[in-house]
Amino acid sequence: MKHLPRLLKIISVAAKYRLDKLAPASGRSRLLGMVLGTLGLPWTGNAVRKLPPAERLRAALEELGPIYIKFGQLLSTRRDFLPHDISEALQSLQDKVPGFSKPGIHEIIEANLGIDWQQYFQHVDTSPLASASIAQVHAATLTSGEEVVIKVLRPNIEQTIRQDIHLLKWVATIIERYIPNGKRLRPREVIADYEHVILGELNLTSEGANASLLRRNFDNSLLLYVPKVYWDISRETMLVSERIQGIPVSDIDTLRAHNVDLKRLAEIGVEIFFTQVFDHSFFHADMHPGNIFVDPENPTSPRYIAIDCAIIGSLSNDDQQYLARNLLAIFKRDYRKVAELHVECGWVPPDTRVVEFEAAMRTVCEPIFERPLRDISFGYLLVQLFRTAGRFNMEVQPSLVLLQKTLLNVEGLGRQLYPDLDLWQTALPFLERWNKRRMQPSYLWKELKTHVPDWIEQFPHLPQLVLDSMQHQQNLQSIHQRMQEQLAMQQQAIERQQASTKRWRVAALLSITAAVAIWYFILN
Repeated sequence: MKHLPRLLKIISVAAKYRLDKLAPASGRSRLLGMVLGTLGLPWTGNAVRKLPPAERLRAALEELGPIYIKFGQLLSTRRDFLPHDISEALQSLQDKVPGFSKPGIHEIIEANLGIDWQQYFQHVDTSPLASASIAQVHAATLTSGEEVVIKVLRPNIEQTIRQDIHLLKWVATIIERYIPNGKRLRPREVIADYEHVILGELNLTSEGANASLLRRNFDNSLLLYVPKVYWDISRETMLVSERIQGIPVSDIDTLRAHNVDLKRLAEIGVEIFFTQVFDHSFFHADMHPGNIFVDPENPTSPRYIAIDCAIIGSLSNDDQQYLARNLLAIFKRDYRKVAELHVECGWVPPDTRVVEFEAAMRTVCEPIFERPLRDISFGYLLVQLFRTAGRFNMEVQPSLVLLQKTLLNVEGLGRQLYPDLDLWQTALPFLERWNKRRMQPSYLWKELKTHVPDWIEQFPHLPQLVLDSMQHQQNLQSIHQRMQEQLAMQQQAIERQQASTKRWRVAALLSITAAVAIWYFILN
């Protein structure tokens, strides 16, 4: 009952925008349609009803507030089952949320540091530099004169998020249970992904740690710059980092005014993405235009600046290797190899028929490859492959979902900068070099040296491990033998019971036959 007011608000917004009509006609609930249709009568003539369905969903999430805006943004990453128009509409959600003024920023700083704010800062702007659904950012100057930004969480935001997630989980259960084809949308799985990501954003120490590692990975790099974190004055709910000066990557006119080579800038973005994924196995997974800036100091080879490292993706060594081999096989249109790799790495069940999977992949890819490579969306192709694999019960891989979303962002951003960007031309040589490098003796020797200390450490224990293994094997054999004996005894008991039952049935039949015969002779 404590969630009733919020639930009524959601129902009211759903009725206003007739969200039930987003479902295909064959999958709509007539009862839900009647309820929302009745409740939505006051808005019958409203202009919002004339919007396309995807735009109505976007407008509804905006009206429900910042938590639902963030949910819509994260939902847009699940292009493996969302229609394209809905994904695009949700991707365009802007998290422009009014800032908060109470408690004040000075009060927040002092609560986190336990001392007067002026001990560390010359000046702190009381008006936020930027404000979003989870946190807001204030510009400040340290006593040393360094320009910084202070990111602080919204007051009581965790409680609000947990309440809304609890409600969303209940709604997801209702959708799966009562809405036709509701299970196909996997709403509970989507909410679980959302919960994991958004609760992770509440720990600003984690975001700072991500930024520090990303900064080290590109230390002295001419490709990407990541602002440093001031750990001595950062806390779990307050992050202080270097203030950067750059041009927003979406501001094409200003980039042109600085004579920035947009073609080179787009290619560098792709190179940064593949470097993060395959060289570092640690990639910025929220690379939308609001988080990316450009340093125009060297316009012929500009450098990116990345902020907001709350959402980070990482691949295991196995996933990294299989992904690269899959992409190379796709480039070569070797669909049998793609199917075999999916089975081999466990992305689909081991009993998957490789021939059928290969045919499904060919059906998806061949029409796409008939177009010029520069007109093919690499990210969209990946979405289609994951969607096809989903038909063969491919388990959702959160890291691959983040990778897919990031690739779509990178590709979209690159083509916004340079419409003729051929991502394939940039990606293929990188993957080939990466694969070739892994086969070189120097790489193999490096990997060997990495594991040798562990092997040496385990070596003295090897005889005991062998003995333990042998004892374990003997125990298993003993258990197996006892189980076989018990099964044999049970089988004998069952056979004796069956024999006894059979004898009783024969005796009963003979008794009945004798009784009938005696009765017959008496009557005659």
